[in-house]
Amino acid sequence: MSEQSPDTDPANADRAELARQQWQAEMPELADALGPMVVLGRLNEASQIVLMEKLTPIFKQSGLKQGEFDVLATLVRSGAPYKLMPTDLYKSTMMSSGGMTARLDRLEKAGHIERCPHPSDRRALMVCLTDQGLSLIRSMMPDYVARQKRLLAGLAAEEQETLASLLGKLLKSLD
Repeated sequence: MSEQSPDTDPANADRAELARQQWQAEMPELADALGPMVVLGRLNEASQIVLMEKLTPIFKQSGLKQGEFDVLATLVRSGAPYKLMPTDLYKSTMMSSGGMTARLDRLEKAGHIERCPHPSDRRALMVCLTDQGLSLIRSMMPDYVARQKRLLAGLAAEEQETLASLLGKLLKSLD
């Protein structure tokens, strides 16, 4: 009897590996093609855990949703004067223009952003970070970055770099 590796031992299997094992038993002709299912299943589960369970509390403590945090953080990381066109914001945060409008409305109502005139196009408006919005993101970032560091503490720095590189390669291949 062959010894199973910890990764394929059913007692130690994560959800993606268990699904692979079940499909392999049900449809053995697919056994050699199930690797992508494991990779994508693990990516999905890790994303859900990180975003929904581990980072959401930081946003909630500050009265934000993740998407609102993304908008404010994008404005801050764009640098002074912390102003962007709505189109640039929605491209940078990977959301629809309709979704962006709703988020901007909520952030404006909360006093974190304001819509201000474009410096050279009288018909256009820019999204401008308020001092309140800037202060909020600056106060949140240390805990946000520290939490991300703790979330990846199970991987050595070199492993994190390898994973980041591989995910970057995957994202480029999906374009």
